[in-house]
Amino acid sequence: MKDFKRITLLCGHYGSGKTNVAVNMALMLKKQRDNVAIADLDIVNPYFRTKDSSKEFENCGIRLIASSFANSNVDIPALPQDMYAITDDKALSVIIDVGGDDRGALALGRLAPQIVEENDYEMLMVINCYRPLTRDALSTIEVMREIEYAGHIKFTGLVNNSNLGVMTTPDDVISSLSYADEVSKLSNLPVVCTTVEKSLYNDLSDKIENLLPLSLQARPV
Repeated sequence: MKDFKRITLLCGHYGSGKTNVAVNMALMLKKQRDNVAIADLDIVNPYFRTKDSSKEFENCGIRLIASSFANSNVDIPALPQDMYAITDDKALSVIIDVGGDDRGALALGRLAPQIVEENDYEMLMVINCYRPLTRDALSTIEVMREIEYAGHIKFTGLVNNSNLGVMTTPDDVISSLSYADEVSKLSNLPVVCTTVEKSLYNDLSDKIENLLPLSLQARPV
């Protein structure tokens, strides 16, 4: 991930791990650029939020754009006013965590026209063959099309984040490659990277191209 666009959008079904990918990418991007933000467009209030890492972002100088209702039991389809800095501030490099499936992508539709017009973005689908509703390529493609329709932006690439959490083994990651390849062929989109928890990176770095080591986001206590 050396060639970040100004805006990188990460979408995926619930449990795909997109938020953890978004958090890690924001930290990587901060090493390359000064003016970095991570935006939480997830208005449906799932379990894992980018706001869970707010202290880490503050320490690193990463701006967090998130609803004031994040990490609460309030489920209101509202966007914070500073969310529009994503499209208005062209000096800001942004990682966007879009909500799970088509319902979560609805908020993206409000920003989509300006993002598409600027044309300095990547729209990445985070896929995980170990989740119930995306176990095969055809099911994954169906979810992708629903998100595209709701968010009004076409995907430009795939992130293979197939994992079983802390139970993931190197063989689990290797086994997911054929699934990612099939999704790539059916969607005509490249697999931008395959992610792996950083403790497994050395075991797989010479076996998988474009391997991206991740730190797991800490769960709030």
